[in-house]
Amino acid sequence: MVHVWQHFLTTRKLRVSLFVSLFFLLVSLGDARTRRTQSVTPSTEEIVETYSKYYNYVELTGRLQSLAQSYPHIAALSSIGQSVEGRELWVMRITKDPNADAPGRPKFKYVGNMHGDETVSRQVLVYLVEYLLTKYGEEPRITELVNTTDIYIMPSMNPDGFEKSKEGDCGGESGGRNNAKDMDLNRSFPDQYDGTSTNPDKTPEVMAVIRWIQEKKFVLSGNLHGGTVVASYPFDDSASHQRQGHYSQSADDSLFRHLALVYSQHHDVMKTGQPNCPDTMDETFKDGITNGAQWYDVPGGMQDYNYLYGNCLEITMELSCCKYPPAYELQKEWDLNRESLLAYIEQVHIGVHGYVKEAVDGTALSDVSIVVESIRHNLTTGEYGEYYRLLLPGTYNITAVASGYTSMTVQGVQVMEGKATELNFTLASVVSEAAGRTTASTSSFTSTKDPEISTTTITTNFFTSTQNNNSPPVKPNKKKRPVQPNEFRHHNFADMELFLRKYSSEFPSIAHLYSVGRSVEDRELYVMVISDNPTVHEHGEPEFKYIANMHGNEVVGRELMLNLIEYLCLNYGTDQEVTKLVNSTRIHIMPSMNPDGYEVAMEGEVKGYRGRNNSNNFDLNRNFPDQFVTITEPRQPETIAVMNWLKSIPFVLSANLHGGSLVVNYPYDDDKKGRSQYSQSPDDKVFQQVSRAYSQENPVMHNGHPCEDLYPEEYFKDGITNGASWYNVPGGMQDWNYLNTNCFEVTIELGCVKYPMAKELPKYWEQNRRALLQFIHQVHSGVKGTVSDINDGSGIPNASISVEEIDHNISTARTGDYWRLLAPGTYSITASAHGYKPVRTYATVSSDGVEVVDFRLTRIHSDPNGHPSEGPQPTQNPSEKEFQSLIKDLSLGQGLEQLMKSTATESSFRYRRYKELSAFMRGLTLNFPKITSLQSLGQSVEFRTIWALEISNRPAESEPSEPKLRFEAGIHGNAPVGTELLLEFAAFLCINYGKNPAITRLINETRIVIVPSINPDGRELAIEKQCTSTQGLSNAHGKDLDTDFFGNASQRVVEAQPETRAMMDLILDKGYTLSVALDGGSLVATYPYDKPVQTVENEGTLKYLASVYANNHPKMHLGDTGCSNNVGNIPDGVMRAAERQSHMGSMKDFSMDFGHCPEITVYTGCCFYPPAEQLATLWAENKKALLSMLVEVHKGVRGVVRDRSGKPIVGAIIVLNGGVRVFTQEGGYFHALLAPGTHNIEAVADGYQQQRQEVVVSSYEAASSIVIEFDMDNNIFGLPREFVVASAAASMTALVVTACIIWCVCAAKSNRQKDGFHRLRQHRDDYEDEIRLTSMGSKKSLLAHEFQDESESDEETLYANKI
Repeated sequence: MVHVWQHFLTTRKLRVSLFVSLFFLLVSLGDARTRRTQSVTPSTEEIVETYSKYYNYVELTGRLQSLAQSYPHIAALSSIGQSVEGRELWVMRITKDPNADAPGRPKFKYVGNMHGDETVSRQVLVYLVEYLLTKYGEEPRITELVNTTDIYIMPSMNPDGFEKSKEGDCGGESGGRNNAKDMDLNRSFPDQYDGTSTNPDKTPEVMAVIRWIQEKKFVLSGNLHGGTVVASYPFDDSASHQRQGHYSQSADDSLFRHLALVYSQHHDVMKTGQPNCPDTMDETFKDGITNGAQWYDVPGGMQDYNYLYGNCLEITMELSCCKYPPAYELQKEWDLNRESLLAYIEQVHIGVHGYVKEAVDGTALSDVSIVVESIRHNLTTGEYGEYYRLLLPGTYNITAVASGYTSMTVQGVQVMEGKATELNFTLASVVSEAAGRTTASTSSFTSTKDPEISTTTITTNFFTSTQNNNSPPVKPNKKKRPVQPNEFRHHNFADMELFLRKYSSEFPSIAHLYSVGRSVEDRELYVMVISDNPTVHEHGEPEFKYIANMHGNEVVGRELMLNLIEYLCLNYGTDQEVTKLVNSTRIHIMPSMNPDGYEVAMEGEVKGYRGRNNSNNFDLNRNFPDQFVTITEPRQPETIAVMNWLKSIPFVLSANLHGGSLVVNYPYDDDKKGRSQYSQSPDDKVFQQVSRAYSQENPVMHNGHPCEDLYPEEYFKDGITNGASWYNVPGGMQDWNYLNTNCFEVTIELGCVKYPMAKELPKYWEQNRRALLQFIHQVHSGVKGTVSDINDGSGIPNASISVEEIDHNISTARTGDYWRLLAPGTYSITASAHGYKPVRTYATVSSDGVEVVDFRLTRIHSDPNGHPSEGPQPTQNPSEKEFQSLIKDLSLGQGLEQLMKSTATESSFRYRRYKELSAFMRGLTLNFPKITSLQSLGQSVEFRTIWALEISNRPAESEPSEPKLRFEAGIHGNAPVGTELLLEFAAFLCINYGKNPAITRLINETRIVIVPSINPDGRELAIEKQCTSTQGLSNAHGKDLDTDFFGNASQRVVEAQPETRAMMDLILDKGYTLSVALDGGSLVATYPYDKPVQTVENEGTLKYLASVYANNHPKMHLGDTGCSNNVGNIPDGVMRAAERQSHMGSMKDFSMDFGHCPEITVYTGCCFYPPAEQLATLWAENKKALLSMLVEVHKGVRGVVRDRSGKPIVGAIIVLNGGVRVFTQEGGYFHALLAPGTHNIEAVADGYQQQRQEVVVSSYEAASSIVIEFDMDNNIFGLPREFVVASAAASMTALVVTACIIWCVCAAKSNRQKDGFHRLRQHRDDYEDEIRLTSMGSKKSLLAHEFQDESESDEETLYANKI
């Protein structure tokens, strides 16, 4: 980079340009996707292009800005996003009046430098921008092209990779091909064959381009690369993914070949088909073009994505053999490609083009499918109803298809060479054409999302029969007719409440009244359940629900539900249909979801909004989490209550009753584009089936003309409609049901008048009573059954039921039963569950009833070497089985809810200061001495004791086999809610010990340590009702204790605070299994780490543990904090701690890194120090979640490590999934929490062979105890012990024998030379010195020659490496 900057500094004009560029970058920070380039003062002199250098990012930015400023009438520069490293993805738009969108000009784009080290395209596209701008008004060809085409040019899609690449690197050795996250951008787009998904974090460049493609509806595109010289066209891959040689043909294959030839035949090298690239001299391409997959398979490529999902035809041009040739070759490359680039842009004007308009008022129709007969690829119209369909010369039959309109086909359309043929369509609404007829011409499909769908025009009969087509006509019943409701009036809340209580008390064997929550104004949200055993879920019996009056002023549904309750109760036991339904179905009826809104609505209102919303003025049917849109409005009490209700019962089918029209509306209710277009769910056929089941029983609805006086043009074929096709509803309840539960829900509009007069109510009952019953019958269609364990026959909860080719799974209920709605047909169905071998079978569903399909799954176990094996589980003693059954019961369904109801205690909530807190904890030990032990961890700065209370059946004894659970609160003194919750929790456990069997067993099997106030000094300073005050947050030294936990001395500047030291000693004292810390100021559960780290080992488990708490909190799991200090929703109420507020030295991180214990922090509410009156509510919200932690700590994996003799091994390392470590404690015991799934466990101990096992963890089962037995490590230096010992013995023997031989030889020589040595000794004095010197010289010489090393010394080598 040094020579670049020197060049800038020595060139005055470039210095000015650089200053302008940098100034612009500083002042234009913000969302680059939505803003245009801000105006800055241009250079006084135009930069002259030399075609002799590459532009780095700063230079490229300056060059493009300068051109945009110089030609504002035809050029506009914008950014569509940013790269990984924050560089803008610049796009130059070149057209007449570039700052306005107007129809009539097809959109074209070039994208270059997708691979950062393929750089010719980057420069060539800058030259093209300059050429188009400078020649506009001078050359007629360029002037016409710019005036008639909307041209977008992106010189660099991968600016980060370019900065890493090196000039002259022809083979791409510098590593700049991929983006800064090392992702190949041309392998990262959604793929038609293998479903390649786009990772927003790793490929922001791809995400930006996808948004750009979807927004602009480009017609033609070119993707410029390097590495050879050829034009490649779709498809780029095939279903087989054969590496080379497989021609993957698209529906527009001939057109793509033509477009590729246009480019290649204007390129002097490319058209020869012989690139003569040095590394592939034998590679040739006929006419300079190739099918992508035939050349080589490229899954996830951009050109295929454009064609399949973007309305756009794109080819890929490889421009040069050398990826990053020297700059002096740029002039040559520009000359070679200039004509090809221009000729290819001109191809955007071939084929046919035109507009699609509405017949009556001429309104433009967007998203209309343009279908060309015999070409299985459709495109859709744009915002102004415009379309551009590229076609080769010929004769075509072309059809325009739109939902709700009669298709229009034009036969024999002539397409000539050159300019496109204009062909406009005018579509008439089906409503106006079908009036008074029995048939209408319509398209055979309404969704245009799949470009491969072909179309035919068919005639569809509109049945007016009131009977279900799938069943014979109902004959008149000569027996006693069903009793009909005889009181029709509007019921206010008090009247409705009395009505419900009356029927619940009069028919207790089949009717049970309960409430799921309260409205804003504290009215109960009542539900009447009607079944032969109404209070419990019966195995094999489906759960059904009706919800009405969601909009308070839409009241017909409310009254119909009361009528239905009366009808079912009065006719049970006497009417065969009613009796069968009640005996086989658990029917839940909520007459009013919005009782507050109803109370202010006005009778006689037809179309108004008074009372529609709840008392907080929020539309409840826009208040649910949405799959496409983030709902920012605070979640309402009614919404929260219903969401929790739906999560607690395995509903199968549901209807949401509304008013204002007459139609059954099915999912999806919105789409990702926010447009009113068909948004198809995976179960579209099922939804249409159940919708028709209702509409066919309502003659007026089925007719399809619901409100001719109010909405004369509104028409719904068969009286049903896709929600988003009608109008877009983000945040709707029916979509949330389908996406988040097992339940299929539709929305039924019951009448055109929202609040009709009471005298009209009998008419509504008569129109809908058969439909209401017929819809309940639909819950008994499809398949149902039980998924059970083949070994003991027990039902498997949360098993997944998947249907091949339908991307929507459902899960089994608590006892393993399931219901899967399906349309008639044959299906491949698979049942799978954690720890079991999946089972697949085929089932044929008929229209006559439900098909029973049971699954029996075999458990997968692991042998000691980690290989999966099938067979019986290890034997367990009865007590262990009983405890595992308890954990399972508490983990499923209403287990914890029932436990809370059975352990209700009287509580008097208030805030306790330090003295009262200490007295309270001493009181617990005095009143419950057998299960409690109180100890001091240390003292605060102001000498207040930091108490720790242990609750266990043997608190003074060591029980290493039991999991140890730590609760702590009050690290921030200004957030004392957690302190009070833990004190109440401690009292709750102690009081119920010995009284409640579940609580007693949990305490007997767990060691619970509660530290209610870590920062007692700060707590004394805090002030009640101060929701945002930081007074008391720190300790008496002003230190935030949650920034004071450092395990390494090198990280610590000053000595730890006394409170910190006390907690550190506790954390390090003995092995804890789980820790839960309570804090305030938000409503979220966070997991490690607080410090900023890119990756977190075992993050899945940590996130899962936090989600367990959040899911058992009535509000937290909804993700809507409702706090002013939080923006937007938090998915599932769980987030990594650093994402909330990153900081170092936290207790959570210390617990993870040094205590080897996962810790989650729960923020219990928005207000740090709420009024004491709110403590009871906060306790009610957190009680179940706290208990869930007491259950969760018994899951995961636990066991003992010992040697073959049975001796326990203390200090062995248990490695989880190759990362996180835990250590065995006294007795060799260990316990580690893990997310549900299959995990690898390795056990390591000095002197023993490493052991591996695979374990399966369930979300509802207690951890099974495993035994890991170590063998002595028989390897020495990596070789078997026996081999090493034998080799050593042999070596010693050989050495002894050799020594003996040498001794014998020397002895013999000694005898022969005895006389010589005698004579030598006589002259010893003369020769002694000489002998000594000679001997020393010999040794020195020997050493010098034997060990001489001419390489550099260690010091020299180290120094050289540093240089």
